Amino acid sequence: MPDGASTDKKTSFKRVLLKISGEALMGDQGFGLHPPTVERIAREIASVQKLGVEVCLVIGGGNIFRGLQGSAQGMERTTADYMGMLATVMNALAMQSALEAIGVFTRVVSAIPMDQVCEPYIRRRAVRHLEKGRVCIFAAGTGNPYFTTDTAATLRASEMSCQAIFKGTQVDGVYDKDPKKHADAVRYERVTYNEVLQKNLKVMDASAIALARDNNLPIFVFSLDEPGGFAGILCGEGTYTRVGN
Repeated sequence: MPDGASTDKKTSFKRVLLKISGEALMGDQGFGLHPPTVERIAREIASVQKLGVEVCLVIGGGNIFRGLQGSAQGMERTTADYMGMLATVMNALAMQSALEAIGVFTRVVSAIPMDQVCEPYIRRRAVRHLEKGRVCIFAAGTGNPYFTTDTAATLRASEMSCQAIFKGTQVDGVYDKDPKKHADAVRYERVTYNEVLQKNLKVMDASAIALARDNNLPIFVFSLDEPGGFAGILCGEGTYTRVGN
């Protein structure tokens, strides 16, 4: 258990992956990074680590550049996707800085080697970082175009033997339609992987859901905007949707 671990709350989770979008780091801005928002999320992560939970992260890059949008505007898809991967590295470095500013040892691990900036992805080394109580931020997706950070998150969670994926969003779970546009939207308490695929629910892309299903890896969808929400969900509190078998 990391130094300073709290005993106020209890959780059965030992190792988890937190997936957040790049847009979550924008705050109320329309683009880029909002340092107070990054710091707030860093404190949420630190509170979970104090429970004795090993934490790794995957952060999207949509606040800086989104490969699919670049491709839609005429850019060659592979080039656009690599640009999106580099955006995730920028976000990972920002989160590392925020975490280390509050005393949380952090490593940024990139699927695209860039030794002067961060570590290359080596599975056994990443596992060791987690065992030593460091937060691992997996950047640059899978290192391949045509794969989203959702798929990268599920892949890394499986490789790290995480017990669950926690997806922090702007809403408190999975709904049958956009709750920001439809007042009669219904939130699911629990939903199966197959229901997500059949109903095209906006949780993660189909490849990520299929990979999670094949590895029996549950996904918890919750609001990252609620203070203490991440630690609360791990302790069975708060509002969320569980995706599983």
